[in-house]
Amino acid sequence: MSVQCLFPESKKDIPLHQLYLGLNLHRQAMTGDVLIYSNYIASLDGRIALRHEQTGEFSVPDSIANKRDWRLYQELAAQADVMITSARYFRQLDKGCAQDLLPVGQEPDYADLAVWREEQGLKSQTDVVIVSASLDIPLYAVQSLTNRRVWVLTVQGADATRRNLLEDSGITVVQAGTGQVQGKALKDFLIEHGYRSAYMIAGPAIHHTLLAAGVLNRLFLTTHLSLLGHHEFHTILQGDMPASKVELNALYLDHSGEQIFGQYDIKGREI
Repeated sequence: MSVQCLFPESKKDIPLHQLYLGLNLHRQAMTGDVLIYSNYIASLDGRIALRHEQTGEFSVPDSIANKRDWRLYQELAAQADVMITSARYFRQLDKGCAQDLLPVGQEPDYADLAVWREEQGLKSQTDVVIVSASLDIPLYAVQSLTNRRVWVLTVQGADATRRNLLEDSGITVVQAGTGQVQGKALKDFLIEHGYRSAYMIAGPAIHHTLLAAGVLNRLFLTTHLSLLGHHEFHTILQGDMPASKVELNALYLDHSGEQIFGQYDIKGREI
């Protein structure tokens, strides 16, 4: 399994396995800082999720989801100290319409990633930060996260009953904003607790939170060479914000999967 490097241009094919693992994202942050990165797969017309007719939930379309992209998704997870996700993800997980929260290396195809984490001195599983203003988080779904620290970042005045239920189950709830969780407060929290690499796997709302605050460092985007249309869909970003400058870091053509793997550095807001 290999891919063709389009940028920087190379005539040699590169193995798909370890394509992202070699980035060593867990070692990129300067002392006292954290590297925050996000990842999506989208159709050529920009759809990352469509509304399911039966459940009403938005999910990655089956027509673009594939094992080759998922391999790279897992490689990004393997390099993370912590994953950033949303309460919505756990509500979907509770309904059975979301994938499990990336237990790294638990499937035979990804066992090498568990070994790699051990060799790098990382914990067997990443910690998890859940961003939620409502605290509408099914306890059963959260309690499925074993052998890892789970935090919930919420807002001032969040529902006291829900907060108490979470804390009584051993989950630490932290205030990180008023009205909505602030991206700067999230980054400060990660640094305070010693995290060096954070993998954001939530939807476009939290992506917006990080981008608008200027705290997202890198975007990994798989573009599947298909057109999906549909009138109810999500893209990688929603909401108004100042434009951000993005720089292409690397681009790979996956012949077998009919998709392009892109790596982008987020340079900050345009002036």
